[in-house]
Amino acid sequence: MSKKVCVIGGGVAGLAVAIGLHQQGIDVEVVERDKDWKVYHVGIIVQANFIRALEQLGLGKAAVNAGYPYRGARFMTPAGEVLAELPGESQVDGLPGDLGLTRPALHEVLTGKVKELGIPVKLGVTFESFEDRGDAVDVEFTDGSSGTYDLLIAADGNYSAVRKVLWPDAKPAFTGQGVWRYNVPRPADLEWSDLYIGVQNGYKGKAGYCPLTPEEMYIFVVTEEPGNPRFDPATLADEMSKRLAGYGGMLGEAAKAVIDPALVVYRPLEACIMPDPWYQGRVVLIGDAAHSATPHLGQGAAMAVEDAVVLAEELGEDQPIDAALRAFMDRRFERAKLVGTSSIMLGEWEMHPGTAGDPVEVTERIRRTLAEPV
Repeated sequence: MSKKVCVIGGGVAGLAVAIGLHQQGIDVEVVERDKDWKVYHVGIIVQANFIRALEQLGLGKAAVNAGYPYRGARFMTPAGEVLAELPGESQVDGLPGDLGLTRPALHEVLTGKVKELGIPVKLGVTFESFEDRGDAVDVEFTDGSSGTYDLLIAADGNYSAVRKVLWPDAKPAFTGQGVWRYNVPRPADLEWSDLYIGVQNGYKGKAGYCPLTPEEMYIFVVTEEPGNPRFDPATLADEMSKRLAGYGGMLGEAAKAVIDPALVVYRPLEACIMPDPWYQGRVVLIGDAAHSATPHLGQGAAMAVEDAVVLAEELGEDQPIDAALRAFMDRRFERAKLVGTSSIMLGEWEMHPGTAGDPVEVTERIRRTLAEPV
């Protein structure tokens, strides 16, 4: 049976699922509320399971070429001494196990493929309302158009408007931390993503960096931010520098480059992990709309692309929509929940170091788990 699907949201999850559905021969269209279709310029850390999932969409090599492969993750003391190394292990022949790249670079890879395939994308448009009639979903759009679909996929992020309609009480909650990011030149000898752990200068959290291109890397610091404060944009460089004060090693040198407040990207960390199922009738959530977590494991983009690959596979099978959605949940829920709850737990340990477990053990164990097929 032929299927027609509408995807709400043109970010990582939405574009990936559109590509996957097209590969399955399913008629798909995307609506994206941002008329400029842009993403903010920060770096992201991705691992072997992300590269494997993208390769299933035919985009693994393109993503690697757009970023910078590195050797793996290292845990450091605040002074810059190595505590542990977790080398990356490839899951696709010829492709690396760990990769850094900018969000705009990943966006370009995904949008380029969508355009190449001729998948319809409406920009500056989202849904006005939708009605699930049991055998189809009727959608009214903000540009006055409408459509009828076999399935509506909500890939509209942590603050999902679709989720708000179906689950009005499900909202992102502040975890107690914020993350500060800044892009700087990459030292020629940097071949790892380093995490500096432990209380530093009175701030509870961690800091680190990741290579993005041969010329660029980004540095970040995750700190407890009591009360979820809002900062004057003009003070962001000073605030980030205060949180990086006293770190040694390569991070201490890189922190000197944080001078322009307009280039600091600060985000309070907010999470919303939905219970099983992530769907009602013929409307399903994927990516951050279903399981937004904190960036402590570097798995946000990977979970979104894995969702997309699995959902497209199940919808491509000769089975009813409800059976496909149930099969999707059976393959995705526990895996995404593990990543989300473990990420939040690592943040709790950073804010309460007196009762913390071993972050190296948790990170290594989850990396091994995610190496398993989805």
